[in-house]
Amino acid sequence: MVKKIILALVLIPLLAGVFLWQAEPLWWQEAKAEWLADFNADRAEQAMVWREQGLALGRSGDQAACLDRALTDFDGCTGFQCTVNYGRLLNACLETAAISEGFCEGVPAFRDQPTEDDKSWAKYTCWDRNIRGEGCRLLMRQQQLFCSAADGEAVTVEAAPAN
Repeated sequence: MVKKIILALVLIPLLAGVFLWQAEPLWWQEAKAEWLADFNADRAEQAMVWREQGLALGRSGDQAACLDRALTDFDGCTGFQCTVNYGRLLNACLETAAISEGFCEGVPAFRDQPTEDDKSWAKYTCWDRNIRGEGCRLLMRQQQLFCSAADGEAVTVEAAPAN
């Protein structure tokens, strides 16, 4: 008897989930659409907040301070959203920051597909700063992109191919 109860407690939610996934009734579609709209609005608001913080930071410092602050605050951050947020902060900060002498020295040119040398540069720069988290390399790519654009190189970022 206990086995039947446990089986029912497992199967009923499982079957309900499969039904909602496959049949997608109208009320389910509306609930998903509402959730997605709320999610996107929240992300857009967060993006604006991070951008404003970056612009304010840039007005009060130079490019090196922007990178140092973004990497220091990012240290230990995990997750994609955290990396995206600090990328927004860094980009906005670099827009308004005073020029730092030597900020782009030794920074490889930006490429859509990074070479092994580019990857090594980013990895060892993060290690030298003792920054944990894989996203650090992506922030270093932001520096590459900024420095390549500042050098007057034509920087085009292709959209990622759809899977």
